[in-house]
Amino acid sequence: MKKLSGGHIVVKVLEKEGVKKAFCVPGESYLGVIDGLYEHPKIELISTRHEGGASFMAEAYAKASGKVGVCMATRGPGAMNLSIGLHTAMQDSTPLVALIGQVERPFKGKEAFQEVDFAAYFSHLCKWAVEVDTAERIPEILHRAFYIARSGRPGPVVVSLPHDMLEDVIDYPEGTVAEVIKPEAGDAAVEKVLAKLNNANQLIIIAGGGVIAANAQEDLAKFAEKVKVPVASAFRRFNVLSNDHTNYAGWLGFGSDSKLIEYIKGADLVLAVGTRFSQVTTQDYTLLNEKTELIQVDISPDSIGKAYPAALAVVSDAKKFLQKALELANPVKDESREKAVQNCHEAYLASSTPPAPSASQEFAELNAVMADIAAEVPENSILTSDAGNFYGWLAKYFRFTNEKEYIGPTSGAMGYGLPAAIGAKAACPDKTVISFSGDGGFMMTMVELETAVRANLPVIAIVVNNNMYGTIRAHQEKHFPNRVMATPLTNPDFAAVARQFGCDGETVRKNEEFKPAFKRALQSGKPFVIEIQTDPNILSAAQAAT
Repeated sequence: MKKLSGGHIVVKVLEKEGVKKAFCVPGESYLGVIDGLYEHPKIELISTRHEGGASFMAEAYAKASGKVGVCMATRGPGAMNLSIGLHTAMQDSTPLVALIGQVERPFKGKEAFQEVDFAAYFSHLCKWAVEVDTAERIPEILHRAFYIARSGRPGPVVVSLPHDMLEDVIDYPEGTVAEVIKPEAGDAAVEKVLAKLNNANQLIIIAGGGVIAANAQEDLAKFAEKVKVPVASAFRRFNVLSNDHTNYAGWLGFGSDSKLIEYIKGADLVLAVGTRFSQVTTQDYTLLNEKTELIQVDISPDSIGKAYPAALAVVSDAKKFLQKALELANPVKDESREKAVQNCHEAYLASSTPPAPSASQEFAELNAVMADIAAEVPENSILTSDAGNFYGWLAKYFRFTNEKEYIGPTSGAMGYGLPAAIGAKAACPDKTVISFSGDGGFMMTMVELETAVRANLPVIAIVVNNNMYGTIRAHQEKHFPNRVMATPLTNPDFAAVARQFGCDGETVRKNEEFKPAFKRALQSGKPFVIEIQTDPNILSAAQAAT
């Protein structure tokens, strides 16, 4: 049996778990792991400029690749900075393992340099938080961490690694990769679901991240077609069904189409597949009423009934449920259902068509910009975004298809767009990856442009600049009119800053300038920043449409 240090054993486990890339800010408390990676070049370690960027990259990498994301940080401040991506992974049900260096074991409990009790700190933020006390237990605990991250409702796991433990040298006790067996609904349960669907008058499927995680989009499309039911996507889960599919009824979230909301509120039956019914999806928990019967299908029993009581609860992987439902369902021939599907899709198409731009040319108009983006984005693309008022235009007017995917934080984390694009590009180097950010969010993680240049990850970053925290300004003006405070911003020349980082960059001030700039970005071969200067008086897509 070969003798290895604890740090090198960590790397052996990562290799056995199939890890190909990891994201970090290096720290002396886990240099033993970095040294192990030096001898194992099969795992690419991408060093970032901030731990928040590292965790966002790992989270988006996991979404784009379908694998467990891995990020690393040092103790204390490094771990605290990492928290934002872990919270995002928890709310987005993203499998992620965070390795964090820890103070030396003899110093624990003495308020040692940068000491934090990570198991306690992260216990409510992640699926599991654990500290490894002896090098002998590294394989056991770390393999379990990967299993917990990807099983059930996926999520983040934190593993704390004491500095001195990583330097212990022992015989390497090889561990085992645990296979995840996903739960499957039985025939009787699926038959009950189908019977309720057959007896409903006005019904809809609300599909969420569980469908995407299970790669069940095609199964959902076939099932919706077969039983003649419209499908709405949960908050930031546009790709549950190609938006050009005739059964797609639109998306739920901030600024959803009022006709879709009215239809769901009038439904006598809702079939929820792989969604946890977040506050945003449910319009502050007002979407369903006491007369609506809910059938909830979810991989985790903990998610069922959390927001609304379920009349029928089915614990199942989304793909396994939909495949079984397809097998057992009889084709529905019902003109009223077909008409409902048609009406819902037509309403979505009408609401997602950008209005014609106005004659004003003082600023670039996002209505016109989104029309150009929709026309020019290549197939085989991934679009990422921050939170912010600019997101309303992307949600409303971009139609996501099977070949045009979306990755975004249901946690509403600012600063996500650019590092997420870098993580997605690392996972899918052959895809065009485009991030959307406001000026406020972009400035939070703009330093990761250097990471993109150094790692040769040519993403396109679109920055919508209105010189303010736009979403908060909108709330401020609504609730405290004429009392603006803290929301105005001043910004650098983003295109010039991008060039200083080694990227290409351009500024768009008029509608007709965007399309040529975007085409140059697609051909650049380098990270490319497009700053769009917009009217600060227009704070939402709804306002711009009037």
